[in-house]
Amino acid sequence: MTFATTLRLSLCGAAISAALGLTACSNNATDPAVNADDSATNDKPAKTLAITQIVEHPSLDEMRRGIIDELADNGYAEGQNLTVNFQSAQGNTATAGQIAKQFAGDNPDAIVAISTPSAQSVVASTKTVPVIYTAISDPVAAKLIDENDVPIQTNVTGLSSELPIEPQLDNIQKIVPNVKTIGYVYSPGEANSVVVLKQLEKAAPARGLKILGVTANRPTDVAMATRSLAGKVEVIYTSLDNNVVSAFEAMANAANELDIPVIASDEFSVRRGATAALGVNDYDFGRTTGKMVYRVLNGEATKDIAPQVMNTLTLYVSPKHAAEQGTSLSADLLKNAINVDKEAQKASK
Repeated sequence: MTFATTLRLSLCGAAISAALGLTACSNNATDPAVNADDSATNDKPAKTLAITQIVEHPSLDEMRRGIIDELADNGYAEGQNLTVNFQSAQGNTATAGQIAKQFAGDNPDAIVAISTPSAQSVVASTKTVPVIYTAISDPVAAKLIDENDVPIQTNVTGLSSELPIEPQLDNIQKIVPNVKTIGYVYSPGEANSVVVLKQLEKAAPARGLKILGVTANRPTDVAMATRSLAGKVEVIYTSLDNNVVSAFEAMANAANELDIPVIASDEFSVRRGATAALGVNDYDFGRTTGKMVYRVLNGEATKDIAPQVMNTLTLYVSPKHAAEQGTSLSADLLKNAINVDKEAQKASK
């Protein structure tokens, strides 16, 4: 045997030994003792969860994050024993209907419908797959539950955020004491937004206020609708309208040009340009929804899970945005609010 042949055999043997060593390491990596951290999810059966929302914007996205985090903390971790199929309708109700039909055909263990249009589409598409709605202001007006809080179908339950209109008007008058007319930008295609308009119109006269509603059928209409209020209103209010929220920067920029304060109903709209908002915490809302989803994935019948309402309100303010919109916030108001400007400064350090 030549020296060259001996060298080739030696190298070959070394390579085989290395490969065997790597295989041994790979086998050790799957040892149950090594993966003790995964034990919380290993005892839960694999599940499939479908999630849809009418459009992607920070408020709804934060709710979705809360749902996923709540499930993970309770043993259903995405990518391990939980498969999540998320689809956004990109603001299109026809697309929302198509997604709903697809999800119904897929027959997942549960469907989470975030926002009113998505929930209405999903509920219309299946009477068998468990449906958990969330980010709904008025489930009665949306025809998801009846006036006795009973779901219209036995496969439906969910969480709503009924924002009482009187505290919203109190907040507006504290921020803009000289207000006479409130502008309200909304999408007529969203049932909840129409309900809020009716509530405003009913409550305003007793306070000596008028409501001027302007429609924005699409997100691209929001800036023009906002500018149409120039010289007609002292403040603009918007309430969880997905078309408006998805284009909120456009509204805020227009309001800045006009020196008109914008009062919203969710935390992220304040971060994105509003003067203030009185609303629920989106992430906490998602976590609470996640608890309901967990019960369904864990085998509980949807009909045994009563619809819930979460209406703990928090005041979010931005002195920076208030100044950009021609107003200021009183010290009394600031001491009872979460200042998003200060939170942003802390996060940047």
